[in-house]
Amino acid sequence: MRVFFYKSSMVFALLLLSFCQSASTPAVEMHHKAPEFTEKLANSWINSSPLSIKQLRGKVLLVNIFTYGCWNCYRSFPWIRDLEQRLSGKGLQLIGIHSPEFSHEKVRKNVIAKVKHFRLKFPVMIDNEFRYWGALGNNAWPSFYLVDKQGNLRYKFVGETHKNTSRAKQVERAIEALLKE
Repeated sequence: MRVFFYKSSMVFALLLLSFCQSASTPAVEMHHKAPEFTEKLANSWINSSPLSIKQLRGKVLLVNIFTYGCWNCYRSFPWIRDLEQRLSGKGLQLIGIHSPEFSHEKVRKNVIAKVKHFRLKFPVMIDNEFRYWGALGNNAWPSFYLVDKQGNLRYKFVGETHKNTSRAKQVERAIEALLKE
């Protein structure tokens, strides 16, 4: 019993440390072309027909890598919905990339139900094979990538984000700067 308790405590401590590190990860500046969206079939997109980086030129993109079962992801949705409401008319386009952690999260009808449940109105690409995840070199849920009006990746932010927090303000300052470019 003690061995199990000790191992469980160590696992919990490592998970907590991992979460805290990802929650405080600073923004990463980037300066290269954003990879083109990998899914071209209509059934791989929700709330939109298939999109391309090229057709979205002229807009600032906030690309959100998430999976619906990740509580860090869905706890960020109120902030994301608020951003969409405030800034979509100013040139911000949100794009969700659903990269599943578990096999049940690969089922399209489950993703559709959760997108509806979380009231996500923006386009969501289903990335079941992690092609876009890999093209970005992503390694965490949730992750947020900012793409400038010319289609260049400019910033990466990792971790749960809430309205009016220092992280949200940092992301929003970066969005505002890109919208002014």
